[in-house]
Amino acid sequence: MAIFGSGGQLGVELKAEFTRRGYQVKGFERTSVDITDAVRVEACLAEFDPAVVLNSAAYNQVDVAEKEPQAAYVVNGLAVRNLALACRQIDARLVHFSTDYVFDGTAGRPYVEQDIARPLGAYAVSKLAGEFYARAYLDTALVIRTSGVYGPGGLDTARGNFVELMLRLAADGQPVRVVEDHVASPTLAPALAARTADLVEREAQGLFHIAGGTAISWYDWAVKIFKAAGVQAPLKATNEREFRTAARRPKYSALSNAKMEALGVAAMPPLDEAIGLYLLARSRKVAN
Repeated sequence: MAIFGSGGQLGVELKAEFTRRGYQVKGFERTSVDITDAVRVEACLAEFDPAVVLNSAAYNQVDVAEKEPQAAYVVNGLAVRNLALACRQIDARLVHFSTDYVFDGTAGRPYVEQDIARPLGAYAVSKLAGEFYARAYLDTALVIRTSGVYGPGGLDTARGNFVELMLRLAADGQPVRVVEDHVASPTLAPALAARTADLVEREAQGLFHIAGGTAISWYDWAVKIFKAAGVQAPLKATNEREFRTAARRPKYSALSNAKMEALGVAAMPPLDEAIGLYLLARSRKVAN
Protein backbone atom coordinates (compact mmCIF):
# COMPACT_ATOMS: atom_id res chain seq x y z
CA MET A 1 0.00 0.00 0.00
CA ALA A 2 1.32 3.42 -0.99
CA ILE A 3 0.31 6.69 0.66
CA PHE A 4 1.07 10.04 -0.95
CA GLY A 5 1.05 13.04 1.37
CA SER A 6 2.05 10.73 4.22
CA GLY A 7 3.55 13.59 6.23
CA GLY A 8 0.29 15.56 6.51
CA GLN A 9 -2.12 15.33 9.42
CA LEU A 10 -4.36 12.87 7.53
CA GLY A 11 -1.46 11.04 5.90
CA VAL A 12 0.21 10.17 9.21
CA GLU A 13 -3.07 8.73 10.50
CA LEU A 14 -3.64 6.69 7.33
CA LYS A 15 -0.15 5.25 7.62
CA ALA A 16 -0.66 4.41 11.30
CA GLU A 17 -4.11 2.88 10.76
CA PHE A 18 -3.20 0.61 7.85
CA THR A 19 0.04 -0.43 9.54
CA ARG A 20 -1.96 -1.31 12.65
CA ARG A 21 -4.16 -3.53 10.47
CA GLY A 22 -1.19 -5.48 9.19
CA TYR A 23 -0.67 -3.89 5.78
CA GLN A 24 2.76 -3.26 4.28
CA VAL A 25 2.71 0.52 3.97
CA LYS A 26 5.11 2.88 2.24
CA GLY A 27 4.62 6.60 2.67
CA PHE A 28 5.71 9.23 0.17
CA GLU A 29 6.13 12.91 0.95
CA ARG A 30 6.65 15.67 -1.59
CA THR A 31 10.39 15.68 -0.91
CA SER A 32 10.64 12.10 -2.18
CA VAL A 33 7.93 12.03 -4.87
CA ASP A 34 6.23 15.12 -6.31
CA ILE A 35 2.89 13.89 -7.64
CA THR A 36 2.87 16.64 -10.26
CA ASP A 37 5.76 14.78 -11.95
CA ALA A 38 3.97 12.12 -14.04
CA VAL A 39 7.15 10.27 -14.97
CA ARG A 40 8.33 10.06 -11.36
CA VAL A 41 4.91 8.91 -10.13
CA GLU A 42 4.72 6.16 -12.75
CA ALA A 43 8.25 4.93 -12.01
CA CYS A 44 7.65 5.00 -8.25
CA LEU A 45 4.45 2.96 -8.39
CA ALA A 46 5.84 0.55 -10.97
CA GLU A 47 8.76 -0.16 -8.64
CA PHE A 48 6.74 -0.54 -5.45
CA ASP A 49 3.71 -2.19 -7.17
CA PRO A 50 1.10 -1.59 -4.45
CA ALA A 51 -2.42 -3.01 -4.59
CA VAL A 52 -3.87 0.21 -3.14
CA VAL A 53 -2.73 3.82 -3.52
CA LEU A 54 -4.05 6.53 -1.19
CA ASN A 55 -3.67 10.20 -2.06
CA SER A 56 -3.95 12.66 0.81
CA ALA A 57 -1.58 15.16 -0.81
CA ALA A 58 -3.24 18.45 -1.72
CA TYR A 59 -2.87 22.15 -2.32
CA ASN A 60 -5.23 23.51 0.35
CA GLN A 61 -4.50 27.25 0.58
CA VAL A 62 -8.03 28.31 -0.29
CA ASP A 63 -7.46 32.07 -0.44
CA VAL A 64 -4.02 31.94 -2.08
CA ALA A 65 -5.51 29.77 -4.83
CA GLU A 66 -7.45 32.82 -6.05
CA LYS A 67 -4.10 34.41 -6.93
CA GLU A 68 -2.53 31.24 -8.30
CA PRO A 69 -5.34 29.03 -9.63
CA GLN A 70 -2.99 27.17 -11.95
CA ALA A 71 -0.84 25.98 -9.05
CA ALA A 72 -3.91 24.66 -7.25
CA TYR A 73 -5.19 22.93 -10.40
CA VAL A 74 -1.86 21.25 -11.11
CA VAL A 75 -1.70 19.65 -7.64
CA ASN A 76 -5.39 18.98 -6.97
CA GLY A 77 -6.41 18.13 -10.52
CA LEU A 78 -3.66 17.13 -12.97
CA ALA A 79 -1.56 15.35 -10.34
CA VAL A 80 -4.54 13.13 -9.53
CA ARG A 81 -4.64 12.27 -13.22
CA ASN A 82 -0.97 11.24 -12.93
CA LEU A 83 -1.82 8.93 -10.05
CA ALA A 84 -4.87 7.49 -11.80
CA LEU A 85 -2.92 6.71 -14.97
CA ALA A 86 -0.10 5.11 -12.98
CA CYS A 87 -2.61 3.05 -10.98
CA ARG A 88 -4.19 1.86 -14.21
CA GLN A 89 -0.79 0.67 -15.45
CA ILE A 90 -0.28 -1.59 -12.41
CA ASP A 91 -3.97 -2.42 -11.79
CA ALA A 92 -3.98 -0.71 -8.39
CA ARG A 93 -6.97 0.78 -6.59
CA LEU A 94 -6.85 4.53 -6.01
CA VAL A 95 -8.31 6.21 -2.93
CA HIS A 96 -8.46 9.98 -3.32
CA PHE A 97 -9.57 12.60 -0.78
CA SER A 98 -11.70 15.58 -1.74
CA THR A 99 -13.57 18.31 0.08
CA ASP A 100 -16.95 19.67 1.15
CA TYR A 101 -16.01 22.87 -0.69
CA VAL A 102 -17.16 21.36 -4.00
CA PHE A 103 -20.67 22.46 -2.91
CA ASP A 104 -22.05 26.00 -2.91
CA GLY A 105 -23.59 25.73 0.57
CA THR A 106 -27.15 26.70 -0.39
CA ALA A 107 -28.86 23.39 0.42
CA GLY A 108 -29.21 24.21 4.11
CA ARG A 109 -28.76 20.57 5.12
CA PRO A 110 -25.90 18.03 5.12
CA TYR A 111 -24.93 17.17 1.55
CA VAL A 112 -25.24 13.62 0.21
CA GLU A 113 -23.21 12.08 -2.58
CA GLN A 114 -26.04 12.51 -5.10
CA ASP A 115 -26.12 16.30 -4.69
CA ILE A 116 -24.83 18.34 -7.60
CA ALA A 117 -21.44 19.95 -7.00
CA ARG A 118 -21.14 23.68 -7.60
CA PRO A 119 -17.71 25.00 -6.55
CA LEU A 120 -17.35 28.67 -5.64
CA GLY A 121 -13.64 29.28 -6.21
CA ALA A 122 -10.34 28.14 -7.68
CA TYR A 123 -9.49 25.73 -4.87
CA ALA A 124 -12.90 24.08 -5.02
CA VAL A 125 -12.78 23.81 -8.82
CA SER A 126 -9.36 22.14 -8.63
CA LYS A 127 -10.57 19.60 -6.06
CA LEU A 128 -13.63 18.75 -8.14
CA ALA A 129 -11.35 18.26 -11.15
CA GLY A 130 -9.34 15.77 -9.10
CA GLU A 131 -12.50 13.79 -8.42
CA PHE A 132 -13.32 13.70 -12.11
CA TYR A 133 -9.82 12.59 -13.10
CA ALA A 134 -9.76 9.79 -10.53
CA ARG A 135 -13.09 8.39 -11.71
CA ALA A 136 -12.49 9.05 -15.41
CA TYR A 137 -9.46 6.76 -15.63
CA LEU A 138 -10.35 4.14 -13.02
CA ASP A 139 -13.62 2.24 -12.66
CA THR A 140 -12.68 1.16 -9.12
CA ALA A 141 -11.54 4.54 -7.75
CA LEU A 142 -12.77 5.48 -4.28
CA VAL A 143 -13.24 9.23 -3.82
CA ILE A 144 -13.82 10.41 -0.24
CA ARG A 145 -15.06 13.91 0.53
CA THR A 146 -14.44 15.25 4.00
CA SER A 147 -14.71 18.50 5.97
CA GLY A 148 -12.59 20.51 8.43
CA VAL A 149 -10.00 17.83 9.15
CA TYR A 150 -8.03 18.11 12.39
CA GLY A 151 -5.58 15.64 13.85
CA PRO A 152 -2.57 15.53 16.19
CA GLY A 153 -0.32 15.62 13.12
CA GLY A 154 -1.33 19.26 12.79
CA LEU A 155 1.19 20.01 15.54
CA ASP A 156 3.97 19.11 13.12
CA THR A 157 2.72 20.83 9.97
CA ALA A 158 3.25 24.44 8.99
CA ARG A 159 -0.45 25.22 8.54
CA GLY A 160 -1.72 23.28 11.57
CA ASN A 161 -5.50 23.05 11.90
CA PHE A 162 -8.43 24.99 13.35
CA VAL A 163 -8.00 23.62 16.88
CA GLU A 164 -4.34 24.61 16.97
CA LEU A 165 -5.15 28.03 15.55
CA MET A 166 -7.75 28.65 18.26
CA LEU A 167 -5.45 27.54 21.06
CA ARG A 168 -2.61 29.66 19.70
CA LEU A 169 -4.78 32.78 19.41
CA ALA A 170 -6.14 32.24 22.91
CA ALA A 171 -2.60 31.99 24.28
CA ASP A 172 -1.80 35.34 22.67
CA GLY A 173 -4.57 36.95 24.73
CA GLN A 174 -5.98 38.91 21.81
CA PRO A 175 -9.70 38.86 20.85
CA VAL A 176 -10.50 35.75 18.81
CA ARG A 177 -13.02 36.43 16.03
CA VAL A 178 -14.71 33.45 14.38
CA VAL A 179 -17.54 33.36 11.85
CA GLU A 180 -20.90 32.21 13.16
CA ASP A 181 -22.68 32.03 9.78
CA HIS A 182 -20.61 29.26 8.16
CA VAL A 183 -21.39 25.64 9.03
CA ALA A 184 -19.22 22.55 8.43
CA SER A 185 -18.80 19.08 9.94
CA PRO A 186 -15.36 18.99 11.64
CA THR A 187 -13.60 15.66 11.13
CA LEU A 188 -11.13 13.97 13.47
CA ALA A 189 -8.26 12.64 11.33
CA PRO A 190 -7.72 9.30 13.16
CA ALA A 191 -11.45 8.52 12.87
CA LEU A 192 -11.40 9.46 9.18
CA ALA A 193 -8.43 7.14 8.62
CA ALA A 194 -10.18 4.25 10.39
CA ARG A 195 -13.38 4.65 8.32
CA THR A 196 -11.31 4.93 5.17
CA ALA A 197 -9.67 1.60 6.00
CA ASP A 198 -13.11 0.10 6.60
CA LEU A 199 -14.26 1.20 3.14
CA VAL A 200 -11.07 -0.10 1.51
CA GLU A 201 -11.53 -3.49 3.19
CA ARG A 202 -15.12 -3.58 1.93
CA GLU A 203 -13.75 -2.86 -1.56
CA ALA A 204 -15.99 0.20 -1.81
CA GLN A 205 -15.73 2.30 -4.94
CA GLY A 206 -17.26 5.48 -6.26
CA LEU A 207 -18.03 8.55 -4.19
CA PHE A 208 -18.41 8.58 -0.38
CA HIS A 209 -18.67 11.25 2.31
CA ILE A 210 -16.80 10.77 5.58
CA ALA A 211 -17.08 13.79 7.85
CA GLY A 212 -17.54 14.51 11.54
CA GLY A 213 -21.26 13.84 11.61
CA THR A 214 -22.12 17.06 13.46
CA ALA A 215 -23.17 20.18 11.56
CA ILE A 216 -21.84 23.16 13.51
CA SER A 217 -20.75 26.74 12.91
CA TRP A 218 -17.07 27.55 13.21
CA TYR A 219 -17.87 29.87 16.12
CA ASP A 220 -19.75 27.17 18.07
CA TRP A 221 -16.92 24.75 17.34
CA ALA A 222 -14.47 27.24 18.84
CA VAL A 223 -16.68 27.49 21.95
CA LYS A 224 -16.51 23.70 22.35
CA ILE A 225 -12.74 23.66 21.85
CA PHE A 226 -12.11 26.25 24.56
CA LYS A 227 -14.51 24.54 26.95
CA ALA A 228 -12.89 21.13 26.47
CA ALA A 229 -9.39 22.59 26.81
CA GLY A 230 -10.33 24.57 29.91
CA VAL A 231 -9.27 27.80 28.23
CA GLN A 232 -10.77 31.21 28.93
CA ALA A 233 -10.54 33.14 25.66
CA PRO A 234 -11.94 36.51 24.50
CA LEU A 235 -14.02 34.87 21.77
CA LYS A 236 -16.24 37.06 19.60
CA ALA A 237 -18.66 36.05 16.87
CA THR A 238 -18.30 37.60 13.43
CA ASN A 239 -19.80 36.86 10.03
CA GLU A 240 -18.99 36.64 6.36
CA ARG A 241 -19.84 40.28 5.79
CA GLU A 242 -17.40 41.50 8.45
CA PHE A 243 -14.70 38.90 7.80
CA ARG A 244 -14.04 39.10 4.07
CA THR A 245 -11.73 36.56 2.44
CA ALA A 246 -10.26 36.35 -1.06
CA ALA A 247 -12.14 33.13 -1.80
CA ARG A 248 -15.85 32.54 -1.52
CA ARG A 249 -16.72 29.68 0.80
CA PRO A 250 -19.91 27.61 1.09
CA LYS A 251 -21.98 28.84 4.06
CA TYR A 252 -23.31 25.36 4.85
CA SER A 253 -21.04 22.52 3.77
CA ALA A 254 -21.74 19.79 6.32
CA LEU A 255 -21.70 16.29 4.85
CA SER A 256 -23.97 13.30 5.47
CA ASN A 257 -22.34 9.96 6.31
CA ALA A 258 -25.49 7.93 5.56
CA LYS A 259 -24.04 6.11 2.55
CA MET A 260 -20.96 5.05 4.50
CA GLU A 261 -23.02 3.88 7.46
CA ALA A 262 -25.35 1.92 5.16
CA LEU A 263 -22.35 -0.31 4.35
CA GLY A 264 -22.03 -1.17 8.03
CA VAL A 265 -19.17 1.23 8.74
CA ALA A 266 -19.32 2.64 12.28
CA ALA A 267 -20.64 6.16 12.76
CA MET A 268 -18.12 8.87 13.51
CA PRO A 269 -17.66 9.76 17.20
CA PRO A 270 -19.79 12.66 18.52
CA LEU A 271 -18.03 16.00 18.24
CA ASP A 272 -17.50 16.51 21.99
CA GLU A 273 -15.93 13.05 22.22
CA ALA A 274 -13.79 13.72 19.15
CA ILE A 275 -12.48 16.98 20.58
CA GLY A 276 -11.62 15.17 23.81
CA LEU A 277 -9.77 12.45 21.89
CA TYR A 278 -7.86 15.10 19.98
CA LEU A 279 -6.81 16.99 23.11
CA LEU A 280 -5.73 13.71 24.77
CA ALA A 281 -3.64 12.71 21.76
CA ARG A 282 -2.27 16.25 21.57
CA SER A 283 -1.18 16.26 25.22
CA ARG A 284 0.59 12.91 24.78
CA LYS A 285 2.33 14.17 21.68
CA VAL A 286 3.47 17.34 23.42
CA ALA A 287 4.69 15.34 26.42
CA ASN A 288 6.76 13.10 24.18
